[in-house]
Amino acid sequence: MGAARPDTPHLPQVAPIDAYGNGGFRFAGMSHRGSLLCLPDGVWGWPVEQPQDIDEAALAQVFAQADLIDSFLIGTGAALWPLPQRLREALRAAGIGSDVMPTGPAIRTYNIMLGEHRRVAAALIAVP
Repeated sequence: MGAARPDTPHLPQVAPIDAYGNGGFRFAGMSHRGSLLCLPDGVWGWPVEQPQDIDEAALAQVFAQADLIDSFLIGTGAALWPLPQRLREALRAAGIGSDVMPTGPAIRTYNIMLGEHRRVAAALIAVP
């Protein structure tokens, strides 16, 4: 699918995710249909619809902000998906620890880590 474009509408600050489902998310008093990238510079729309679309290009914004991220959570939708070894190694080489889980647990973990002021980012695939 590719990375979100730099001009994709986003919230220019970090924010916990308040709710998810029905193909989208609620955060900061707003709602968004589709998947999200939650990065140190804000919350971005992300064109990925299924885990198989996750590659280095889809995570370009994550790699670009690697010096601001220690932990990267990948919410793979309703089911668990194993992150390909080459992508896990690319993240590790950039100094980013990654953890893959369904979107619900990824959101809960992201919110906790964000509340603890950790250097966390998340890629969250929307679930129906």
